[in-house]
Amino acid sequence: MKNILLTIFFLLTFNCFSQEKLIFNTKFTQSEDKWVAFEADSIGSHNFGFIYIDSQAGLTFDYAGTFKIDNNGKFILKKKELEGSMKVRLEPNNRLVAIIPESHFSELKISKFPDWLKYYKKDENSIERLYKWGYMYNGWEECEKALDFLEKASKINPDYKGLRVELGFSYNCLNQSQKAIVILKEAIKHEPKDAYIYKELLYSQIHNNQLKDAIETYEKILKEVADKTYNAENAYNILGEYYRQKNLEKFNEWMAETEIDKDKHFGPYVEKLKKAFNK
Repeated sequence: MKNILLTIFFLLTFNCFSQEKLIFNTKFTQSEDKWVAFEADSIGSHNFGFIYIDSQAGLTFDYAGTFKIDNNGKFILKKKELEGSMKVRLEPNNRLVAIIPESHFSELKISKFPDWLKYYKKDENSIERLYKWGYMYNGWEECEKALDFLEKASKINPDYKGLRVELGFSYNCLNQSQKAIVILKEAIKHEPKDAYIYKELLYSQIHNNQLKDAIETYEKILKEVADKTYNAENAYNILGEYYRQKNLEKFNEWMAETEIDKDKHFGPYVEKLKKAFNK
């Protein structure tokens, strides 16, 4: 009986280790504070290293070397060709990496977190850091993670400059437009001439089925906000809602009123909507 149990335990253990393979399904932006590996090159070598965020440089890869995987699934480490730190700034994109399983850390002579990481973790609970990390993750469209940082920042100081509009962006990104409307209206009370806040509010209203309110916001922007940066985008977003409603009459009226079809940037997109209406 004991031998049978030992055999079962061995098979379960072997199966567990055999599943600890590299799975290339993780984006750079989902790899903060993780050891990652890139897909093998032509000779079967994987570049690997640690991804973290530098408050100045952004998403950064600290290169640690290369390894190969033998027939038994063991990671065979090859040391770096050059000594010293080799850091590469990463631009968020669709390239996928694999999170290295902890079961292979000893083979690669690494610990869960490098010793130097502590220098990048100073003041990590300060409102400045929480806001900046939220801002960065919003920029990378990792809005759920951004929201976590921003909501923590809001508990410290909801009046921190730029915080409410970043929260609004996160809510919009996560299809929580009603929450976005509430926070953005509050933001406008504090910064009544900020064109970007109005842009986010108008977007929220459109996606919360408040087209009438969005048009009122658009008209208010024209009258009261000197910054015209987003006027064409705002007009196009309202036009897009008329398209989604399949309301050709209002579509044409709005296009004529705003002349958005003559805009250098949005004109080609308007033409595509017009052609789609005629199909």
